[in-house]
Amino acid sequence: MRNPAYLRARYAGILRLTGGITGLIGLVLLSPLAGLFFFPEEAALAGGFALPGVIVTAVGGLLVGGLRSREVEELTYAEGATIIVMAWLTALVAGAVPFWMLLELSFTQALFESTSGWTTTGLSVLDVAAAPRLILLFRSILQYTGGAGFAVIMLSALAGPPGTGIGAAEGRPAGLAPNVRRSAELVLKLYSGYVLCGILALHLAGMGWFDALNHALTAVSTGGFSTRPESIGYWNSPLVEAVTIVLMLLGGTNFLTAYMLLTGHFAHVRCNGELHLLLLLVAVGVPLILLTGVGHLYPSWPPALRSAVFQTVSALSTTGFSTTGYGGWNAGGLLLLTFLMVIGGGTGSTAGGIKLHRVYLLIRGLVWEFRRQILPEKAVSAPYLWQGNQRRFITDDELRHAGLFLFLYLCCWAAGSLVVCSWGYPVADGLFEFASAVGTVGLSVGVTAADTPPAVLWTQIAGMLLGRLEFFTVILGVIKLVRDARVMLRADRSQRR
Repeated sequence: MRNPAYLRARYAGILRLTGGITGLIGLVLLSPLAGLFFFPEEAALAGGFALPGVIVTAVGGLLVGGLRSREVEELTYAEGATIIVMAWLTALVAGAVPFWMLLELSFTQALFESTSGWTTTGLSVLDVAAAPRLILLFRSILQYTGGAGFAVIMLSALAGPPGTGIGAAEGRPAGLAPNVRRSAELVLKLYSGYVLCGILALHLAGMGWFDALNHALTAVSTGGFSTRPESIGYWNSPLVEAVTIVLMLLGGTNFLTAYMLLTGHFAHVRCNGELHLLLLLVAVGVPLILLTGVGHLYPSWPPALRSAVFQTVSALSTTGFSTTGYGGWNAGGLLLLTFLMVIGGGTGSTAGGIKLHRVYLLIRGLVWEFRRQILPEKAVSAPYLWQGNQRRFITDDELRHAGLFLFLYLCCWAAGSLVVCSWGYPVADGLFEFASAVGTVGLSVGVTAADTPPAVLWTQIAGMLLGRLEFFTVILGVIKLVRDARVMLRADRSQRR
């Protein structure tokens, strides 16, 4: 409905819900201050977190309190997209302030670091060897919060249709339970449980507590920020790598699949096509990466195989941890990693990329199309997949949506890579680096650094945000905001006349 009075009433409720998420963003900015109990020598940094944290929290509180009477009974998908776009833009800018205030970074670099954190990408322009521990902790907290989606956290405080609209716009429409609040709570319990187990396992594997905390947060969120310039390769430990691989796979697996496995619903897991595709890609990717990427970099096969397994899982789960540099890799190995980054992890997980479910859906549709061509003219056939232990037929709408998403994704990848390459980087490097950005992965061949041109950083910022929110949400949210603002402004001008 385009009635200005109706739109103003709806936006009052939308702003109230956005205010709730804004308040949570402020608390995230304040959370690194808890680290001062362990690092009191970094107390001088407190203002860089306290000032933006208090301001953002206060703004969120004012929106919620001032618009308390403006309840929204039910959100449309477009209204949910509007909330998500406003909340994410607030988070990116607010998250940049501590980097900008406390480090010698330009605003573009600070915004890039914030975006990489919130979107769980992991590309960085920081020298982590020289960064204060509060900053390292802050980056990890950003990825942990962004991985779950602060909208999911908001869902745990909402019941009914408003929460459903926000969840769908965040790209998390599938629930673990019939009630949206219960679903969000289960996701957060699983997510937090992964992290707690990861901290303990990484510490027992040989990491100090601080490193274990940060890497558990960023592994489960498939973020990839590390406390070491060498990433996981710093430890050169098979045990640390094994624990990290498990955490990356957990983070990159659909929460619904993990929940069914933990609750003993093995039929759902056994018939899950997305999980089958994940295992197939790992089984095929590891030997190919071994032969084309890392095999010649090691004196013997065991360490080469270890590296191939780790890089394959890191790329496919879109985590971005590494145990080796990519300077000695040949083009074939980098191309394979690029394909894995583009495919990405499971739908309803913390991973990015096109997502395994869409790829599996399109494969099933393609197989069905070939089968349809050779079947008798009057034969009835339809593509299907298994959902739990039940066969579900694939609709034309699902195939169309997956195809359009793939088209948008590839167009964005091509356009972003073109911008990167136009600044003088080789084509292979541009394709790899922007695939890492739009897939929210974080692996880098050296394009992203402190001296990267601002235009390249802004292009990657756009790619990370579009990839994290899966295009349709950003596009729809921006279009709705612009169209509704025009209607309301036009009405205001008419009244003044």
